[in-house]
Amino acid sequence: GAHGDGAHGDHAHVHYADIRRRIAGALPPRVEELALDIFDRVARAEAKLHGTTVDAVAFHEVGAIDSIVDIVGAAAALAWLAPLSVTAGPVALGSGTVRCAHGLLPVPAPATLEIVREARAAVVDGGVARELCTPTGAAILAAVVQTWGAPPPRTVVAVGYGAGDADLPDRPNVLRAVVGRPREAARGDEVVCVEANVDDMNPELCEHAVEAMFAAGAVDVWWTPITMKKGRPALLLSALAPPDAVDRVVEAMWRETTTIGVRFHRVDRRVADREVVEVDTRFGRIPVKVARAGDAVVNAAPEYEVCRAAAHRAGAPLKEVFAAAVAAFDAMRYRAARDRNSR
Repeated sequence: GAHGDGAHGDHAHVHYADIRRRIAGALPPRVEELALDIFDRVARAEAKLHGTTVDAVAFHEVGAIDSIVDIVGAAAALAWLAPLSVTAGPVALGSGTVRCAHGLLPVPAPATLEIVREARAAVVDGGVARELCTPTGAAILAAVVQTWGAPPPRTVVAVGYGAGDADLPDRPNVLRAVVGRPREAARGDEVVCVEANVDDMNPELCEHAVEAMFAAGAVDVWWTPITMKKGRPALLLSALAPPDAVDRVVEAMWRETTTIGVRFHRVDRRVADREVVEVDTRFGRIPVKVARAGDAVVNAAPEYEVCRAAAHRAGAPLKEVFAAAVAAFDAMRYRAARDRNSR
C-alpha cells in the first residue's frame, strides 16, 4: 500500500479519467493492463461508497503521485516476474481509526473493506491498533492474487522484503514476497484426478479458473470439449492433484467455475525426471525445463511466461525468444558433450 502513516488526507484529488489518460499508451501492454485493473478496483469501491460513477471518482489516496508510482511499480514488477500464479495469506487490516479527507474513519477504511469483499480475500485483524492495509495495498493484492491461504508445495527460488516507514510496537513492518517453483509429485506417484462437467459458463473465464487450480496445487489442468444431454456442447474440466492438495483444488473449481458438483478418482502416473536450467540469450536469461529418460534428454521447453515477458521488453516476436532459448540450450549441451569427450 501507500507509504507513511496512512494519512489519507495528505494527497491531492485526481479523477480516475485523468489517471487513465496518464497511463494509457505510456507503459508496456501488460503493465498498463494490470495498473489500470488495480486503479479500477479502487474506483469501483469509491464509486459504490459515494453513490457516483467510476469516472467521477476523485481519488484521495491513490490519486497522488506516490501512489501512482506504487501501483505502476507493482504492476511493472509483476509483469517482469511473470508468475504463473500468486497466493497470499490472510491480509492483516488493522483496527482503530484513521484521519482522511472525509474526516475520522474506522480502520479498515470503507474502501479497503469493499475491495477485499469484492475479491473474497481472507482477512484478519492483525492485532495492531492502526491501519495495516490501505485501499492501494488491498487493490494490488486483489488484482494479482488467485488463491488466499496457504501456498501449495513449492521450491523457494527467491525472497524479497519491503519495509514501511512506520515503527510497529511488537513486530517488523515488513512485507515479504516469496518466488517459488511448484513441487511436482514424484516420479511414479499416485495423484487424484478431479473432474467437473461445465455447460453454462462464459468461456472467457476458463483461463482464470485454470490458473486458480494451478495456484491451489494442481500439477496439471485441462479442458476437453464434450457433448451433454440434449446434444448440448459443454466442457469437461480435469485437474491432477497430489492427495494433500485435493481439497484446495476442489474449492478452487467450485469458486471459479459454475459447476455445482465434482468427481474424483485416484490414478497412477509416471513422469520423466526433470530439472530447470537457465540459458543466456540476447533477450536475457531464460529458464528451460529439461525432461530426461535416464541420461537422455527427451524434451527441452523454455518457460513460456518468462519468454513472453522478454519478448515484450525487447519488442520482439515471441517465437524468436523461444528459438533463441532452444538454440542456447542446444549449444550448452554441445559444449558439455565436447568437454566430456575431450577428457
